[in-house]
Amino acid sequence: MKEAVAGELAQAYHSAIVEQVRANDYRYASGRLVIHLAREFGFCYGVDRAVDYAYQARRRFPGRNVFLTGEIIHNPHVNDRLREVGIRFLSDPGERSNTLGPDDVVILPAFGVTVGEMAQLAAQGCTLVDTTCGSVLNVWKNVVRYAQDGFTAIIHGKVKHEETRATASQALKFPQGRYLVVLDREEAAIVCDYIRDGGNRDAFLDRFAASSSPGFDPDRDLERVGCANQTTMLMSESLGIGEMFREAMTARYGEQDLARHFRAFDTICSATQERQDAVVALLNEHPLHLMLVVGGYNSSNTCNLARICAEQAPTFHIAEPDCLLSSEEIQHRPVGAPSTTREREEVTRGWLPTHRPLVIGLTAGASTPNNIVGQVIEKLSLFAGQ
Repeated sequence: MKEAVAGELAQAYHSAIVEQVRANDYRYASGRLVIHLAREFGFCYGVDRAVDYAYQARRRFPGRNVFLTGEIIHNPHVNDRLREVGIRFLSDPGERSNTLGPDDVVILPAFGVTVGEMAQLAAQGCTLVDTTCGSVLNVWKNVVRYAQDGFTAIIHGKVKHEETRATASQALKFPQGRYLVVLDREEAAIVCDYIRDGGNRDAFLDRFAASSSPGFDPDRDLERVGCANQTTMLMSESLGIGEMFREAMTARYGEQDLARHFRAFDTICSATQERQDAVVALLNEHPLHLMLVVGGYNSSNTCNLARICAEQAPTFHIAEPDCLLSSEEIQHRPVGAPSTTREREEVTRGWLPTHRPLVIGLTAGASTPNNIVGQVIEKLSLFAGQ
């Protein structure tokens, strides 16, 4: 029913001003303001497909309850729109998945769901609409292969993120399957040190209790490892962590025996990489007074875009256009803040420089629709003219 919902999607998420900026070599100029828009930004193919499927499902099953297991993507605007068209979220208060049955339709989000959740919904007879992104499925395929061959999956990701939980569950499809989630280089270094030299087993298990498979034994399960990642992590960090594990396994077992103990596959999402590359190019091509990154605070790929930008320019990560309070104040999430909730927001005064001209860089995470980007451009134009 793609054609049936095309008009509804365009009305909800299209932006004429964004199309004009694209046509003008990704540059917007008004008065003293110049905005340079990253050449890759906003909805990726996987997100666009997931949202499209959700609208189609609501139209396809008009007389039935339609549910999402949780947020379809990490963007509050998009999720609220889906609630408005009658899609219920099992993660909302009062909703329960164990009461669903054959009359219910359940949409699986772009991040996917765990093997256990999928089995439960199937056993209850629900009609399933699977929007899991192809890049995520590629990671799952490699993690399953690791488990089949007796390799522990080392997953670079956020242990509470829906995608990472779903990916880790793939390792448990086989009795010998194991996984260990590492958040960053610091945690990877702890694991790599244990691979090289051993260490305090109890301290290791305590540190990784919430991010390892049941019954994990570092003395047994770190002998053979394969690297994977949450697709929206910082590309350079994922590659760096993979190299850390390669070096640790080489130091422990030798180059000649490395293939028996270490595997790695490129499981970085192409759309994530393209957006990160585009923002690096933008920062290198144009002298900027500041950078704005638009997207949900719990969006991993958006937070990583903000991290990249903050290394070269004053950067503000905003969730939505309303965060631009005035030409004097901006409400934003501090780059690198540990929490992903709105409670971590700060209000900064004097954020908009008085330079003439004013040059701003702009990008948006893969779960941010064009209409949100367009509204940000319009607000910036208004404030710069005040």
